[in-house]
Amino acid sequence: MKSEHSGLISGSSNHCMALARDGRDSAAMKGTDRAYAKINISLDIISKMDDGYHDMLMVMQSITLCDEITIECAPGNGVSVDTDVPYIPGDERNIAAMAALAFYDFTGINGYSTRIAISKSIPVGAGLGGGSADGACVLRILNEMFNTRLQRSELETLGSRVGSDVPFCINGGTVLAKGRGDLMTDLTPIPECRIVICKPPFAFSTPELFGLINCEKIRARPDTAGIIDFLDRGDLSGVARRMYNVFEDVLPRGKKEIENIKYLLLDTGALGAVLTGTGSAVFGIYDSAGAAKQAYDRLSASYSDCYLCETIASCAG
Repeated sequence: MKSEHSGLISGSSNHCMALARDGRDSAAMKGTDRAYAKINISLDIISKMDDGYHDMLMVMQSITLCDEITIECAPGNGVSVDTDVPYIPGDERNIAAMAALAFYDFTGINGYSTRIAISKSIPVGAGLGGGSADGACVLRILNEMFNTRLQRSELETLGSRVGSDVPFCINGGTVLAKGRGDLMTDLTPIPECRIVICKPPFAFSTPELFGLINCEKIRARPDTAGIIDFLDRGDLSGVARRMYNVFEDVLPRGKKEIENIKYLLLDTGALGAVLTGTGSAVFGIYDSAGAAKQAYDRLSASYSDCYLCETIASCAG
């Protein structure tokens, strides 16, 4: 394992806020960045906490599938979001807008009209963290645009105010996440590989799935310690064989189709295949580019939401 970080606000915050207020430019500003999706190499639920949230244990990984985000700031007021997906809200219900408002609240910056444009490639309701990735990307862009110099831990703490997966998406890479996902430890990067993702034409309700979980009756769990050990060894096959997602045991519908996608991935040479997040997307890990392309071609003949991608070491630059 590498460094641990829990998103604590550092002592540099007051300096950052003063710098932001004193250094604002009255002219319009524009910034663009990519919001990278995530997969869950493993997902375990340890217990239900007193605050109603669940204590999670997850190995998370950033991948090249991404949304494109452009932010324009000009003198004025308000935050709006435009996307190319008509049913995604464009107001403060959107996690990208929440992130911008959290940034302004923390830094003390005001007097700007903020327009966020999102070109979506990450499918909605897939368990790939598209909304969280967008929120994290907004925080990174605004930090750069306003030269606020917030450190990674500060951005992660802001992200935790917005959504559970946002702290991970600030920097991404290969990470062990605990608690609500905000207690993170950087892991040895996963060996080079190809990822094939397939989302069936339905989604699961995250609150519904959590409601179906009984922590005391979980029958199978991922080998999280083994995954970390094989990451340290650089053994991709060892990692893939130990993947699991406890939500696979409580799916309210579509379980057969999820299993069929997993079987096809494994039949085409995937080292392992598993549901990501609360689904409904399934991914397979390949050490062969040719086998991954074959799986992608076969699945995309039946499913519109299929993706062939790779892992990345960091979302930030």
